[in-house]
Amino acid sequence: PNLMRARMAANDSSAAASERTIVTGEIGYFAAYPTVGYAANLAALGGAAPCTPAVATGCLIDNNLATNGTPAGSGKSGYSFDANPVTPAGSAIPIQFYTEGFPLSPQTGTKSFCATDDGVVRTNTPGNLGAAGSYAGCQAFLPMAN
Repeated sequence: PNLMRARMAANDSSAAASERTIVTGEIGYFAAYPTVGYAANLAALGGAAPCTPAVATGCLIDNNLATNGTPAGSGKSGYSFDANPVTPAGSAIPIQFYTEGFPLSPQTGTKSFCATDDGVVRTNTPGNLGAAGSYAGCQAFLPMAN
């Protein structure tokens, strides 16, 4: 039981760090491709080595995180991640985004994480593994205590 709790705590820390990495990648992507806006999906932030930067392969984050591990959907450190662009009314390109990470099972993590274009990593209450599901849903999570 102690080993499992320690592993879950390590997975939680890794997930929070991955959320920060995704936010940094999204900001870099927006700066590199201002006419495109934020990345269309998480895979667009990565790219297989040797990576050549382009709209579909930003080469800004580790490809293992960008592809959610291998095989697809197996996650990274017990968590699954995604990044979602948001195109507000009146805008032609996505000028907002939210990203979320949630445990693959109750045995791999204790909470869900998310972040938006404001750069604040937020967390769901411990024991609540539900994903944010939307930009507004992420904003409803509590800022992570650092």
